[in-house]
Amino acid sequence: MDISTILGIVIGFGLVISAMSVGGGLGWFINLPSAMIVLGGTVGATLINYPMSDIIGVVKVAKNVFFQKEMKTEKVIKMLVDISKVSRRDGILALEDKAKDIKDPFFAKGIMLMVDGIEPASLSRILNTELDFISERHRLGAEIFTTMGSFAPAMGMVGTLIGLIKMLVQMDDPSSIGPAMAIALITTFYGVVLANLIFLPAAGKLKTRSASEVLLKQLIISGILSVQSGDNPRLLEEKLHSFISPGKRKAMK
Repeated sequence: MDISTILGIVIGFGLVISAMSVGGGLGWFINLPSAMIVLGGTVGATLINYPMSDIIGVVKVAKNVFFQKEMKTEKVIKMLVDISKVSRRDGILALEDKAKDIKDPFFAKGIMLMVDGIEPASLSRILNTELDFISERHRLGAEIFTTMGSFAPAMGMVGTLIGLIKMLVQMDDPSSIGPAMAIALITTFYGVVLANLIFLPAAGKLKTRSASEVLLKQLIISGILSVQSGDNPRLLEEKLHSFISPGKRKAMK
């Protein structure tokens, strides 16, 4: 579970709800028609904008907002250095057992391709092609959330227009002005809150996670190719350290 995401949700919504409750009741801000306009309109517009397969796929990608399953860079470097030592001592075929202990499918696949004797150029092409498709899936997931973040305020404006029209049509009935104005204002409020506290931050988190995962997988590709070429473990370690910040390098020593 990602702590920063949970803290962000708790702090963001907590402060907004606290501000809403000061000087009045939270019931003032609960309006079912407004919620229907914003949520229904946002979901409907998103379904029109993207194929159903992409919408279903983004549900799986969205888990990355809350859960971080990615291996630590330091651990991956250590594993690659150990693999290099085994390869130089016992040969590449001895790495088959090592691959079985690796939980990351991409990492394990790279090791098995090397064990199977795939040429370095072909191995690099296969892994980089898979990495490109992973990046595309993540990009699409972030894009859908960004799109929802742009639709939600727009749907809020639609609700505002609906509320204003109702208010103007019923100006002769003072008792109807209040409810109509509530729809006009609360719908915009819902759209802005959903966009800026859920959809856009989720898109930003997915972009950050994707960049981090791509960098780690590039490190893995570089490490596997170095092992395959028979580089010295010390040289391999120094090469892989170029993928991480100087601060992390010092912490690893």
